Amino acid sequence: MSPSALTVAEQANVRAALRFLHARCGSWSNVAKAIRTQTVTLRKTVGGRPVSESTAFRVARFAGVSVDDVLTGKYPPAGTCPHCGHHS
Repeated sequence: MSPSALTVAEQANVRAALRFLHARCGSWSNVAKAIRTQTVTLRKTVGGRPVSESTAFRVARFAGVSVDDVLTGKYPPAGTCPHCGHHS
């Protein structure tokens, strides 16, 4: 396993986006299919495995936001309900 080119903070932001997508999609399997990866790989990534640049781009593409928004933690916006998307 090679180290990620992403910073620790960027990796944490990608993981937060993945957890948000998990809540929106209902399962890790659904998220994995949407970003074209295996469920086991996704679970390991969320659990602490280094986040690849490819995963960050796939998350951004699926979410319909820029990769910069994912990496900087702008997606999902703080206070956004993961179930309905309402921003408080």
